[in-house]
Amino acid sequence: MRVAVLLLSAILAAAPATAQPVDRTMINRIVDEAMNRSEVMETAAYLTDRIGGRLTNSPQMRAAERWTQQRFRDWGLSNVRAEGFEFGRGWSIVAHGTRMTVPRVLPLRSIPVAWTPPTNGTISAGIVVAPLDEVSDFDRWRGRLRGQIVLITRPTAGSEPTDPPFRRLTDEDLKQRNTYQHPNYSPLQVQRTLDRADFAERLDAFLAEEGAIAWVRQAYRDGGLVHGTGYAYQTGRTPRLPGVEMAAEDYRRLARLALTDAPPTLEIASDVRFHDEDPNAYNILADIRGTDAAAGYVMAGAHLDSWIAADGAVDNAAGSAVVMEAARILRRLGVRPKRTIRFALWSGEEQGILGSLAYVERHLATRPPETDPARRRLRPGQTWRYRWPLTPRPGHRELVAYFNLDNGSGRIRGIHAEGNVAAVPVFQEWLAPFASMGATTVAIQSTGGTDHVYLQSVGIPGYQFIQDPLDYGSRLHHTSIDTYDHMRADDLRQAAVIMASFLWNAANRDEPLPRMPLPTQPRPTDPFEYPEDD
Repeated sequence: MRVAVLLLSAILAAAPATAQPVDRTMINRIVDEAMNRSEVMETAAYLTDRIGGRLTNSPQMRAAERWTQQRFRDWGLSNVRAEGFEFGRGWSIVAHGTRMTVPRVLPLRSIPVAWTPPTNGTISAGIVVAPLDEVSDFDRWRGRLRGQIVLITRPTAGSEPTDPPFRRLTDEDLKQRNTYQHPNYSPLQVQRTLDRADFAERLDAFLAEEGAIAWVRQAYRDGGLVHGTGYAYQTGRTPRLPGVEMAAEDYRRLARLALTDAPPTLEIASDVRFHDEDPNAYNILADIRGTDAAAGYVMAGAHLDSWIAADGAVDNAAGSAVVMEAARILRRLGVRPKRTIRFALWSGEEQGILGSLAYVERHLATRPPETDPARRRLRPGQTWRYRWPLTPRPGHRELVAYFNLDNGSGRIRGIHAEGNVAAVPVFQEWLAPFASMGATTVAIQSTGGTDHVYLQSVGIPGYQFIQDPLDYGSRLHHTSIDTYDHMRADDLRQAAVIMASFLWNAANRDEPLPRMPLPTQPRPTDPFEYPEDD
């Protein structure tokens, strides 16, 4: 009898993590609103077709900040605001063109690299193919670049794709994500990464000192795609030379001709503008106020900023539209959640997840300032996770859960539990109503590269959904064809259903979601690791 009592006690003690039933009547209401009266594609179209690419602090991003706030107000959300953080310069493209004039006239597919200066008219010069990957490469090219347009990428061989560019996750793909990943902390690898963090700035200085007049890099995808990503946004650290990214096929043609008796001459005309009216970037925040002020809040987020080679559709107007649609759905249903539900549209994600980091520092936790003078010159966030100890702010416990969407417009297939085994059974119950929509997997693995990362790094239960990749990684991510045409309406409506449902469940759960221990500085995974040779 005593054994039976003890067993029953153990079961009851474990029950709170999974015992609270999902309110499936509310799920029905969410599904009805999301599927029959959706506005997600209208929201996505306005962000892409009307506003376009939303580079942080550009005029287009300012327009998006204003418009999204007004939409939240129109839907009746409360405490709608733009929360600023220090960023730097805005930048936009007015006009751009590149062409080869010798040995024949040929327009070339290219884009200015973000935050590089204009050409101030048309510049014309011969080319030098000078692959520059490391500071140690500089000596080889010293004295050979004056008056030239420098092609800085070692030309690669062309690639003909053998895999389909568009795909959905298979059962085997999903199963592989549910394999525990051992953490790996290597102080030597951290140092190697930080040692290269300012390479672009050093390269620009070298080329300018050598008298080069511009530089060109090869796009990292084939198919005529260009990206234009660049990171020199900080005030007072603008590059000296215009930079251009060229389609891989056009770049390789120039590199081949450079080895013949008819080396090319290029013309480049880049009319770009800097915008210094306000150095702050802004996160857009809006709330559905909860009924229990002491219960804390839950949060959904996606980054509103994008690159500007196209319209920033799948990266990440898709996620922003889903977060906004979840807000619209819940507000339209007139819900009165226990916890406040907060919606965040982040800025500066593309330059280093800066908007959500600013939110963490302001509201959740701090780390000591960087003391190394060389590291202090790096961009915000590049050293942030490596500074200890972590100090929670008073608001740390108030944020109960954060859900992020930033992997294109593919339908949600599940959620990453980020190593939190206590959250797994909770999420399994929350996903159960959506098995018929294809969402079934709670994967123990962590995932990175987007706005839940810094929340996870300070012990907040922050999660990224698993999405079908479609053609996100193969040809859309950051590219010149990331437009509305590649967004999947059915998938985005499904994602809005699940986002709204997870927020409702988290906001009304009796207990907050289980947390991981507050992070502390790890020991090296391999205490006997040797430095690599330079």
